[in-house]
Amino acid sequence: MSVLNLTFEIKKLIFHISSVHSAFSHIDPEKILVSVNNVKNSNMHGTYAKIYPLRFKDGEKSTLFKRRGRLFKYSMPAVTVDEKEMLYIICFMIPRFMNRPLRDKLITIIHELYHISPDFNGDIRRFPGKNYAHGSSRDKYNKVIGDFVDEYMQMPGSAEHLHFLSVDMDELRRNYKMIVGKKLSVPKVKIEKE
Repeated sequence: MSVLNLTFEIKKLIFHISSVHSAFSHIDPEKILVSVNNVKNSNMHGTYAKIYPLRFKDGEKSTLFKRRGRLFKYSMPAVTVDEKEMLYIICFMIPRFMNRPLRDKLITIIHELYHISPDFNGDIRRFPGKNYAHGSSRDKYNKVIGDFVDEYMQMPGSAEHLHFLSVDMDELRRNYKMIVGKKLSVPKVKIEKE
């Protein structure tokens, strides 16, 4: 029995997706941190993953907000790994994420990757209107994600990169001596009065 590094396997999958699927070719996985966070409630309801952009709108490192008539400057601290500045953190909730069917796990990963700005500048992809994160229709957003998943699953090498997702957490525990992964805290935004 060997050790399974979940963050390494997810990151390897992100590298593959960005190298073979044109909708994700703008992504540089070297500037994405992957985290696996344990959740006590392992039932199927709740969040499976979340992306944290490390920049504000248009990739800005800081932005101004008005609260209660006062102006505040919000700044995002730099997160570096091996002297490279990270632009995104994607956290997966374990075991909840791993207990989903394979296709649902891939939908979750691609859903989070599609939130990444086409400019890959640390901001999210912004749609016009009030619901800028998912666009005017959540159904349309989900359809696009489903199409991307179907396309990716047909691409050469996808089965090899999806193998670790084909089982649930209990099966992984039976198959590996140990399961490890990076657990990261999301950096806190610095707030200053202007």
